[in-house]
Amino acid sequence: MPSNPLQTLLTQTPEEGYALAVKLAQKSVEITQPNEEVRQVLRPTYSNNADSLISVSQVIAIHFQTVAAANNYWQTWTPYYYQ
Repeated sequence: MPSNPLQTLLTQTPEEGYALAVKLAQKSVEITQPNEEVRQVLRPTYSNNADSLISVSQVIAIHFQTVAAANNYWQTWTPYYYQ
């Protein structure tokens, strides 16, 4: 993955793709609320709220779908013994 992972959606592995999805979610929060101090004040509230945590998981999953589509992770796979 490049040093700045937001330059491309292409990754070498699905694990790198998932890490990129997490980074995209983090960057979205930073863009939405650029003030670090405000984010720090709000963090205890949402980090202990089940609905907030589920929402974060959904955002990451949507980003991962995008990364997976860009990398064709869900291509049809045929085991070598069927070829």
